[in-house]
Amino acid sequence: MLTVQDALLTLQKFWTDRGCLVVQPFNTEVGAGTMNPATILRVLGPEPWRVAYVEPSVRPDDSRYGENPNRLQTHTQFQVILKPDPGNPQELYLQSLEALGIDLDAHDVRFVEDNWAQPAIGAWGLGWEVWLDGMEVTQFTYFQQVGGQNLDPVSVELTYGIERIMMAQQGVTHFKDMVYAPGVTYGELFGQSEFEMSRYYLDDADIDTNRELFAYYVAEAERLIEARLPVPAHTYVLKSSHAFNVLDARGAISTTERAAAFATMRRLSREVSALWVERRQELDFPLTKSTLSSMGGLAAPAPSASVLPAELPSEPATFVLEIGTEELPPHVVDQAIEQVRALATEALADSRLTYGDPSVAATPRRIVLTVPAVSATEPDASTLRKGPKVAAAYDASGEPTKALQGFARGQGVDVSDVVTAEFDGASHVAVSVEQKGRTAPVVLASLIEKVVEGLRADRNMRWADPQLAYSRPIRWLVALWGDLVVPAQVSSLVTGRTTYVQRGDDTPLVDVATATDLIPTLGAHGIVLDVAARRTEVVDQATDLAQSVGGTIEFDGESALVEEITNLVEQPVGILGSYGEKYLELPEQILVTVMRKHQRYLPVRDAAGKLKPYFVTMANGACDPDVVRTGNESVLRARYEDAAFFFDADLKVPLAEFRSAIDKLTFEERVGSVAQRADRIAAVATKLAGGVEGVDSATLQRAGELAKFDLSTQMVVELSSLAGTMAKVYATRAGETPAVAQALYDMECPRTAGGALPETLEGALLALADRFDLLAAMFAIGAKPTGSSDPFALRRAALGVVSILRARPELSAITVKDGLQAAAMRLVAQGVTVSDESIDAAAEFVRERFVQQLRDEGVAAGVVDAVAPLTGRPGAAEQALADIASLADDADFAKLVEATQRITRIVPEGTSSAYDAAVLTEPAELRLESQVATLPDQSAAGLPEWAATAGDLTDSLNTFFDDVLVMAQDPAVRAARLGLLQSVVDKAPSGIDWKALSSALD
Repeated sequence: MLTVQDALLTLQKFWTDRGCLVVQPFNTEVGAGTMNPATILRVLGPEPWRVAYVEPSVRPDDSRYGENPNRLQTHTQFQVILKPDPGNPQELYLQSLEALGIDLDAHDVRFVEDNWAQPAIGAWGLGWEVWLDGMEVTQFTYFQQVGGQNLDPVSVELTYGIERIMMAQQGVTHFKDMVYAPGVTYGELFGQSEFEMSRYYLDDADIDTNRELFAYYVAEAERLIEARLPVPAHTYVLKSSHAFNVLDARGAISTTERAAAFATMRRLSREVSALWVERRQELDFPLTKSTLSSMGGLAAPAPSASVLPAELPSEPATFVLEIGTEELPPHVVDQAIEQVRALATEALADSRLTYGDPSVAATPRRIVLTVPAVSATEPDASTLRKGPKVAAAYDASGEPTKALQGFARGQGVDVSDVVTAEFDGASHVAVSVEQKGRTAPVVLASLIEKVVEGLRADRNMRWADPQLAYSRPIRWLVALWGDLVVPAQVSSLVTGRTTYVQRGDDTPLVDVATATDLIPTLGAHGIVLDVAARRTEVVDQATDLAQSVGGTIEFDGESALVEEITNLVEQPVGILGSYGEKYLELPEQILVTVMRKHQRYLPVRDAAGKLKPYFVTMANGACDPDVVRTGNESVLRARYEDAAFFFDADLKVPLAEFRSAIDKLTFEERVGSVAQRADRIAAVATKLAGGVEGVDSATLQRAGELAKFDLSTQMVVELSSLAGTMAKVYATRAGETPAVAQALYDMECPRTAGGALPETLEGALLALADRFDLLAAMFAIGAKPTGSSDPFALRRAALGVVSILRARPELSAITVKDGLQAAAMRLVAQGVTVSDESIDAAAEFVRERFVQQLRDEGVAAGVVDAVAPLTGRPGAAEQALADIASLADDADFAKLVEATQRITRIVPEGTSSAYDAAVLTEPAELRLESQVATLPDQSAAGLPEWAATAGDLTDSLNTFFDDVLVMAQDPAVRAARLGLLQSVVDKAPSGIDWKALSSALD
């Protein structure tokens, strides 16, 4: 059996054999191997660096007294840094797993998107969590920035979780049972320290002492930076970070304190990083001259450039382009398909080749463009090359000017060969230029360059390539036209005919004979290239597996998860797992959240919709189902044990204690604690409830008293997405009424754009109050969204306000301004300065979100414009939209709207509807006046009511416009006529843009 000790020695030898140095663990607590100076400082600057070392990593918040199978306060990491990126780090990593005895053919090894960031040190990178049968065993990151500095060259970081890897290898389900060395278990060696350090971090650490230590360590780090000593300064940054982590584990860090501490540590890290690079530069970057820069055995071989034959085929042929990548994030796969299609279509349209309809398909590791029937050459063409304007080309006597002579000379033609032509409406001289048609390979090479260089995602990274940037590294290009390789080079990438199938395949590198062979070749190796076909595979396999245990899967409810799973794998292989009946005692929401969010498992249910103790996961490619099942079951059990730990602990705490505890959490230092925010929410909800029928005031009051209490529970601290969900569970367990429990849940709805809305009226009022308070507070302190930055999710809050008010007619009287002003009053009472301008800005922000929501829903632009004046009253706007839809095909209504909009075009804005009927004498205006005088006021009514009562006005208005001069010379007559017309508008439903509505109905 491979022991833990053997594994560490094996990895050390594996990486030293490949040119890495060995260094020692750092001599103070670090939360990860990343924080050792051998990583965090050495990745800075231009010097090459390859290192491998063991790092005991201390994370107080992971303390579990040694009881949890997978969680330890001190766990063992094996850290590898490859600087620069060697070009094939994934392959090297997989070889290292094989060195540990992991059978890659039996296990399911997957690279699952992870966008790593460490705000406390101003660092970020893109990469993956590496999963071994569902368990995260390694963090794999391309560092992009550290200490606020962009990295060049980019470093690859591999952080192995030794305990997790070895539990899987040794087939044990608890870290204590691992064999550390012959005759000695991990628990025998480290069990006592795990328990005692957990006791210290969770129960016994003195808060005041650690606060003082944090302050002392920060001061010392600042002093050492001033002394230009980056290494000891970094040591004290680490000590301050550990003191902070101890305080955090003790629950002594508020939101504001966290933000302030992160800001301090980020500042110190930036200063240390800059100082380190300065000191290395002063030493002339000594490692750039060392043998580290010439270590061999790592770089991936690059294909040689292809050469076309002297004579090219003359017949059309299929063109295929495969862009091979390291695993793309699931959402990027769909984006890539659309991007490649758009870029390729544009490039083809700019050519004179003939071709069939392009198609694009993709998996996480490849994007494939296929274009059938691409012609061999472009036809020759004649084009006009523009010269000077005719007026500048000839003088008054018609002789060529110097401008014309120079143009002709530059084009290599005689002045007599020049012609006259129109360019953008102006006459210019021009020469006819013959353009010989380009061959297909030449055109397609340009297309390849445009497509590959044009790829972009929402987050892009750099790797070893000197020019390219994309979501994940692009590693190979297959480009074939018929049986010929299209020679092209995009930065360091060279096209070829060799594709890379599944890594575990017997022949992972496969040559493709012709363009039409690529997709069948991939299929023959199990790769399902088409997204829709892959999704069908996922659904069909999951259905069969669930049915095998008498269960089903709610694919409609799990649609987002199914889409994610589809783009996590190239070759879906369904695995059915179980997790034991006892875990069904936990609330369903916990079980499902863990399965969906953490493991990407599909929950299995019975015919009644209740959970069964089974799940379905999708492995990526051929594997040993029993091995993969066992691993995934072990992972899920460990996560449920963790959840049970939190849940049981929370149930022992009274709700009042939780509610009191949120007073220690600062939401934002300028607007107070979470408890103060909860109090404001309760007060605003009560204010909004005034005049609303059907509100249970007792339920609203009690739910308001408990608002946000669950934010201090261990379960929500661990799984923040369960906020509201756990409030309902814990309130029910504590004996609160079902109505109160549901209102607490509803307060967090909608959780996402288009998500479920509050079920209860009381919950809707609390949800509105929550969002109004957030918007008013953040705009008051100037924290409104900028560009893509929206740290307080104000856009989501605004959409929540709009969605709730649109969905509940009983709340239609509540306006956006009402809610914001009610929230502002509570903020002012607390001592927060709230300007009228900030409330106006917040209201406009909500209205803009509403307009965008309507556009996203596909509402016609003209209809959106028509109800735009009502966007401050979402309930009224929703009714107006429904009314417009119901009347859209009513020709008489369209005529009435047309007549009404003519009034708004003629009558100046702000005109009074008062008029003197005595000065009206024309038959047409007298007829209109008699109808207007008896017309009921429909300004607060809907469009159907107004159409029913005002429909007879249409003919009278049109006759009035034909026969009467509105802007009469006599001021009294003019005023009466304008007032008469304005009376029609004032009695019509308010808040409608009649001009826009008329255009929309055309």
